[in-house]
Amino acid sequence: MRPMHPTSAPAPVHIRPRPLAAALVALAAALLVGLTALAAPALAKHSVHVHAARNATLGKRIVVTARGRTLYTLSAEVHGRFICTGACLADWHPLKVPAGGKVEGVAHLGVITRPDGSRQATYRGRQLYTFDMDHRPGDVNGEGFRDVGTWHAAVAPRAGAHR
Repeated sequence: MRPMHPTSAPAPVHIRPRPLAAALVALAAALLVGLTALAAPALAKHSVHVHAARNATLGKRIVVTARGRTLYTLSAEVHGRFICTGACLADWHPLKVPAGGKVEGVAHLGVITRPDGSRQATYRGRQLYTFDMDHRPGDVNGEGFRDVGTWHAAVAPRAGAHR
């Protein structure tokens, strides 16, 4: 081997990747992604999401749960009055909102406190319920059902209509 001349450039240095450093970077990235994924459901659990969907049976846009279940209101439940309590709740299930949460997805949504202290979603001031005999998205088996009032699917405004 010849000695280097004082004015010649040194040979390029090849840097080998360090497996440990690469593994630590990958682990940190995986932890960040994992923590973000865990935090998202924790934040989302405080909100109840609904949306408007066209119902072929009724020929109207109605308010439905995130899973497409029809939401109903009871004609006798006005001004914060609760009629559906006790045995009624076996067939009609309040759309519950967790403490500190909200309901979102269409205009005119709100939350009211039920007599048992739980929180229930409202649409245009009326309490929202699902019906036990609706088994699939789009079912409207509770429409027009009469007991202590008449149950109707919550009708949403037309798409593009002012709210």
